[in-house]
Amino acid sequence: MKQTALSLLALSAIASPSDAQKATPQRPNIVFILADDMGYGDLSCFGSKHVSTPNIDRLSSQGTTFTHCYAGSGISSPSRCSLMTGLHTGHSRIRDNQCPVGGRVGIKVNPRGDTTYIHRTNLMPCDTTIATVLSSAGYRTCLINKWHLDGYDPQAAPNHRGFHEFHGWTISTVHSNAPYYYPYYRFDGDQLVNIKANRNDRHVRHNTDISTDDAIAFIDRQQKKDEPFFLYLAYDAPHEPYIIDQHTWRWHDIDEPFTSPEAKENAQRYAALIEHMDAAVGRLMEHLEKRGLAENTLVIFASDNGAAVQAPLPQLNCNAGFRGRKAQLYEGGIRVPLIVYQPGRVPVRRLDNLVYFPDFMPTLASIATSKDDGSTDAKAADAVMPQNTDGMDISPLFFGSDADTNHRMLYWEFPGKQRAARLGKWKCVTIKKGAPLELYNLDEDPAEQNNLAKDYPEMVQLFDEAMRRMHTPSECWPLPEDK
Repeated sequence: MKQTALSLLALSAIASPSDAQKATPQRPNIVFILADDMGYGDLSCFGSKHVSTPNIDRLSSQGTTFTHCYAGSGISSPSRCSLMTGLHTGHSRIRDNQCPVGGRVGIKVNPRGDTTYIHRTNLMPCDTTIATVLSSAGYRTCLINKWHLDGYDPQAAPNHRGFHEFHGWTISTVHSNAPYYYPYYRFDGDQLVNIKANRNDRHVRHNTDISTDDAIAFIDRQQKKDEPFFLYLAYDAPHEPYIIDQHTWRWHDIDEPFTSPEAKENAQRYAALIEHMDAAVGRLMEHLEKRGLAENTLVIFASDNGAAVQAPLPQLNCNAGFRGRKAQLYEGGIRVPLIVYQPGRVPVRRLDNLVYFPDFMPTLASIATSKDDGSTDAKAADAVMPQNTDGMDISPLFFGSDADTNHRMLYWEFPGKQRAARLGKWKCVTIKKGAPLELYNLDEDPAEQNNLAKDYPEMVQLFDEAMRRMHTPSECWPLPEDK
C-alpha cells in the first residue's frame, strides 16, 4: 500500500511557540468546517427552498463557491481519510466504514440501540495527516468533535495522529458518542469527561453548541499565544438520528406532502439540525470578527458526503436532483458544497472547476508555507509535504487565479462493490458488484439518467483500464486480483 509518512525529522519538527510566526492574510489561520451527511441541495445558496442558512450563505456571497466539488467517498470514514491524507480511496488506508478482514473488532450501535460486532481499520502512525503537515509548518492544530478514523484503537485518536488538541468523540469508546446530539461523555484529549448538564439523558446542551463552544475556546487560547492555528470543526449535523428538541432550535412547518406525521417531523428535525448548525457557524464567524481575526483567517465549509437514505430526500430535494445518495458513487453521494471565505483575499465568484478532498493536503500545505507576498516558500513546502498525494494545489482558485483542475482523473472506490472516475465532462461509474460500467456526460446529463456506455465502448474501456491502475492492494480489502 502507498505510504505517506514524512521523514522522522519532519514528523518531529513541530514548531514551538517561540518559533511560530503569527498569522497574516497571506499565511492565515485555517478553519475547516465539515457538515456530516448534508446533501448538495441542503443550503439556501445551493438551491434549498426549505432550509434557511443565512450565515453559510454569507460565506458564499462574500467568498468563492465551488459547484463541482467532490468528497473523498460516499460515506464518512473513507471520505475523512481522503481529506486528512490527500489520498483517494484506491490508495488510502481506510476505504469503507467497515473492512472484511484485518483491523480490529468492535461494537457498532445503531440508532435503535441494537449492537453488532464489525471490523474497522484506523490511521496508522506512519500515515501523514493534514494536521501533521500543518504542525510541521508551525501551526497549532485542533480537531473538534468527529474524527471517525480511529477504528477501534484508542491510540489512533486525533491527538495521536498529528493534532495538538482534540475535543470530541471516537469510535473506540462506544458510550462517548451516545446519545449523539445531547452527549454526556466527551473526550478532552485522552481524558473522558462529562457534560454534566446532559446527565441522566437530559437534553440540555446540544452537541452542535458544545462543539462551537469548544472551537471558540480554542481560538481564544490561540489568540493569547499569537500563533497561527488550524481548526478542524467537524459537526455531527445533520447525520441521523435526527435529534434536536424544540427548546434547542425551532422547527418550522414544511409545506410538502408527507406519507405520515412522523415523516413530516423527521423532515422538520432534519431542517432544524442544518439551520441550528448555520446559526453556530454565524456565532463562530461573529467571534472571529469580534476578536479581529477575520482578515487573517481562511474559512472553508464542506460536507463529508451526500444526504443519507433516512433524510427527506424527495421532499426537501436534499441532493439537488442528482442521482443517488450517501453510500453510493453517483453524484448524489459524492458531490458536495464547498465554500471558501477570507475577507480582502478570497474574491466573490462561483467556479465549476473539478476539485475534491485529496486536493486539501497540498493546498493547505501551500497556504501554510506562504510568504508575505502570497507566494509559496517552495523550500518550506517541500520540507513538510509527503512525497505521494493524489491531489493538487488548488489554492490559486481560492485567491483569484486559475488552476487547470479538469484535465486529470478523479477516482473513488468501495473495494469490490463500487467504483467511479471523472475526467472532464465524462464520468464512469458502477454501484453494483460485478455490474458493467456506466458512462455519463455530466455537462449534458448531470442527473446521470442517460447511460452512454454502449455508444462509447472504447471510452469505457479506457476508463476501466485507468481505474484498475488507480487501485492498489490493501490488506483490509483484499479483492480477488489482490490475492
